[in-house]
Amino acid sequence: MFHRFCLGTLFALGLLAAMPARADVVVVLNSRDATVSLLDQDTYREIGNFSTGKEPHHLMATPDNKSLIVATAVGNELIFLDPRSGEIQRRVPDIMDPYQIGFSPDNRWFVANALRLDRVDIYSYDGTNLKLAKRVPLAKMPSHMAFSPDNKTVFITQQGSDEISAIDLTTQTVKWTMEVGKLPAGITMTPDGKYLLVGIMGRDFVQVIDWRTQKVVKEIKTGAGAHNFRSAGDGRHVFVSNRISDTIDIIDQQTLEKVGTIPVPGGPDCMELTPDGKTLWTTLRWVKKVAVIDVPSRKVIKVIPVGRSPHGVYFINHAPYQ
Repeated sequence: MFHRFCLGTLFALGLLAAMPARADVVVVLNSRDATVSLLDQDTYREIGNFSTGKEPHHLMATPDNKSLIVATAVGNELIFLDPRSGEIQRRVPDIMDPYQIGFSPDNRWFVANALRLDRVDIYSYDGTNLKLAKRVPLAKMPSHMAFSPDNKTVFITQQGSDEISAIDLTTQTVKWTMEVGKLPAGITMTPDGKYLLVGIMGRDFVQVIDWRTQKVVKEIKTGAGAHNFRSAGDGRHVFVSNRISDTIDIIDQQTLEKVGTIPVPGGPDCMELTPDGKTLWTTLRWVKKVAVIDVPSRKVIKVIPVGRSPHGVYFINHAPYQ
């Protein structure tokens, strides 16, 4: 049973309140344990841990960077944290099944993919509060999302039906749906706005999609289980995690070619990157750990124990997401 505040959470809050605000705290979501691990970015040690609602999977900062939102899918709740210390600021209940979350580039809309409920919930956002605009049903298991540069469209991968849907944010209606590869997961827009890149988790490639014509224009060979993306922060390259082959590939978004591979045992998933682009952190879903990678040498330099099935990872002093 989910308890909104358990004794462990209260104890953790007491500890966090005594901690000084720091810019180097790493927030890791342990989805199977329903906990958050707080790591010191310099010493690689855990400095805090507290309970959340069930299945915290994804997280993202608010547009003003004053809060970090943790989405607890089965807990049906958003938890707002101080992005520097990890301290809980507030909770927003009755957000149903928020698996993946995102703000439109103009910050007008907040989108929550309800994976187990087969729908996408769209909220208007005034800078503080969320107001439900519409629930948009989709075929099966809406997973990850990306937005068009003009703020008009959100693109949703659907793992259960092997499709992508484009939803008009103004009318909250489905504009089109197209078939893609097996088990589409992560999705990102290229910096020039021309293409969507989609991680095909059921295979070993990233599909390149011309979203204006709804056509697959290329498949970029990757490791098996291509899952999620993280920009390299240079406006050109992007990392893609391959959960089955235990690798992270580097893709050049101008040439649409793979230009490097990093071995990362343990099922790499979500990623975060230091401002200089030299150190990549990734959660390892299968081994209850987080890996720290030296990008220039393409080697894992540290592995840190955390909770079961770690998923989202974040720190405030990060490289740009585009």
